[in-house]
Amino acid sequence: MKVASLTPEPISADERRASFWLAGVFSLRMLGLFMILPVFALYAEHLRGNTPTLAGLAIGIYGFSQALFQIPFGFLSDRYGRKRIIYLGLVIFALGSVVAALADSIWGVILGRALQGGGAVSAAVMALAADLTREEHRIKVMAVIGITIGLSFAASMILGPVLNGWIGVPGIFWLTALLALLSIAVMRFLVPDPLSSRIHRDAEPVASQFDRVLFDGQLLRLNFGIFTLHLLLTATFVAVPLALRDAGLASHQHWEVYLPALLFSMGAMVPFIILAEKYRRLKAVFLGAVLTLVLTEFGLLNLHDSVLQITLLLLVFFSAFNLLEATLPSLIAKMAPPDAKGTAMGIYSSSQFLGAFAGGAMGGWLRGLFDLKGVFAFTTLGALVWLAVAWTMANPRYLSSYLLNVGDLDEAAAQVLARRLGEIRGVAEAVVVAAEGVAYLKVDRGALDEVALHELIAAAS
Repeated sequence: MKVASLTPEPISADERRASFWLAGVFSLRMLGLFMILPVFALYAEHLRGNTPTLAGLAIGIYGFSQALFQIPFGFLSDRYGRKRIIYLGLVIFALGSVVAALADSIWGVILGRALQGGGAVSAAVMALAADLTREEHRIKVMAVIGITIGLSFAASMILGPVLNGWIGVPGIFWLTALLALLSIAVMRFLVPDPLSSRIHRDAEPVASQFDRVLFDGQLLRLNFGIFTLHLLLTATFVAVPLALRDAGLASHQHWEVYLPALLFSMGAMVPFIILAEKYRRLKAVFLGAVLTLVLTEFGLLNLHDSVLQITLLLLVFFSAFNLLEATLPSLIAKMAPPDAKGTAMGIYSSSQFLGAFAGGAMGGWLRGLFDLKGVFAFTTLGALVWLAVAWTMANPRYLSSYLLNVGDLDEAAAQVLARRLGEIRGVAEAVVVAAEGVAYLKVDRGALDEVALHELIAAAS
């Protein structure tokens, strides 16, 4: 068995490089998906065959194909190799971008957006990140990727209107295709090949864990939450660009609204994250953020006739949105079984993309029937339903994931080691998977006896 050091080695330069470039690949793809969100509703009015329903479908359809293919692509990467599947996904994504760029009808854009989502490489990228990092540093690497995704979303909301003024929506699609090709080059020349690939229960879905995760009531509440959050986001931006235009703000100036809203929101959420995590008020902060979304959507329902009104409401909307986007994965990590975090996150991510699809489709349909008020009434009701569901959520245990490489051991030794790990102060749950040589733990970091933990691993060798 490999002996665990009492002073684990710091993250290596290779691990830092791998996390940086993989975060870049993830972010370039996210930019391509989201840059049209703040501009497409206006562009669609000039496309042949456009209706409000089809415009909403074009915005959200990527979410359906992303949710459909994301987990299967992860499984395929286990069998055929991470990079090979990532290359395939990025080529499909680039092809979809070209189809959308060349389209002169709404149906052509819908096809292109569906292909973009079909290049669903998220699970494969996360699995490759796990292959390239040691267990003790994997959580840091995943955090870097998560932060980069959040920043790329914020950048896309600002870059979309700016680029629309320079190169138009077709130009944004062409740029997206170029970014996908650039991502392929990054994967080929800058991301190292893993020495070996295997299943990582903390970073990717495992088929045998699906029933366990899908029927967990607390995880179901969180999956409904991320579904609703992205439904609200997409449906809101079926309507907001039109509301800003109707209030007198030209489309190429919309970034002047989104930039201060996003900058304010990034600063505003920090004290609440500290309150939630450090002072253990996570449920209260979470419910407060959902209630804020209810009030914001109700505000947009009644006050969307002036640029100032919309700007102020978006300041509050993005503050709540970004806070929830940060706290929901934390809640998943706290509530998922220690050896099923990857499966829980895979289902959570699929729920997110299905929410984007539902928000686009329903938002477009309701705009066609009831104009902008119909969209904002729908989002207000959706946020209220989420608040009712979230209210029944259990108070989370303030636990963190902790991974240890325990080396080669048989099933009997794995069970003994798991029991002994569970007896260490600060360890709430312990699962040792002999086939992987990994201990998956849930720990209270404030109480954890880390010295005893590593001494036990060393003594078991």
